[in-house]
Amino acid sequence: MRSQFILSALSILGSHGARILQSNDDGWAELYIRSLNDALNEAGHDVVLSAPADNGSGSGSSDREPSPRTDPCEYDSCPANSGPVGSNSTNPRLNWVNSFPVTSVRYGIDTFAPQIWNGQGPELVVSGPNVGSNLFLAVQFSGTVGVAVYSSHEAGIPALAFSGASDGNLAWTTNPVPARSTVYAQLATTLTNAVLDAGAPYLPEDVWLNVNFPEVEGDCTDPANFKWVLSRINPGLFSEPDVDNCGSDRLPTESSVIDAGDCQISVSVGDATDKTTAPAEKQAVVLQKLSSLFSCLDS
Repeated sequence: MRSQFILSALSILGSHGARILQSNDDGWAELYIRSLNDALNEAGHDVVLSAPADNGSGSGSSDREPSPRTDPCEYDSCPANSGPVGSNSTNPRLNWVNSFPVTSVRYGIDTFAPQIWNGQGPELVVSGPNVGSNLFLAVQFSGTVGVAVYSSHEAGIPALAFSGASDGNLAWTTNPVPARSTVYAQLATTLTNAVLDAGAPYLPEDVWLNVNFPEVEGDCTDPANFKWVLSRINPGLFSEPDVDNCGSDRLPTESSVIDAGDCQISVSVGDATDKTTAPAEKQAVVLQKLSSLFSCLDS
């Protein structure tokens, strides 16, 4: 299968080790973000994590200066009375911020990352994987998307937002690690590597990619069985035509991709100015860069 070939090729050729800032809205101690952290590090990237101390799902683009904690962080991942921000006691690349997801990525970009990278900033921001899908209307309220939109629009850093339909929050200490967490981490690393390998500029200005994985079950437990489909966030009834792809100038919605099953992943080119679908000319850039990855929707 095409996806299997791409996975094999990437593992052999590798991707240039990039400075990647990670964040999410489920919290710094959530298993999904830690599994992806492991996978990105294993792929040779230089990764700094800066995420909220607690679950901040549904907070959208809210941003507020962090305040001192009185209670332990989620899953007892930091002690009570720990201050407004903090780091893992043995790994300064793992950081928490006692505020909203957008605040946490802002602190990562402005404070934590430059401390680790000698004043340099991230080359790419990776948000998620979110515990649960972020499709259509949910996009406007998602903290995972809020992180990516802030990074792209406010900070000018290309960003990817990953979400997985297999839900159920789990602590980073969960053992054994369930397949859904490792599969999502492998898939997110595959797309991250593909974006980086396509060369800078990695994405058009004011663009982020909204990526939704289906549930990990049945045949969809092997990363090689997944297919990537270029999609749009919102229905395009009154929109200008999309990029011409698979014989049509109207891309499938990300919801229709996930509903179609068959281990298909939706990849939507998002407009960071309003969290809707980016115009055709920006879709075309992404399609050209990632053409070898994409398949037509199998409905």
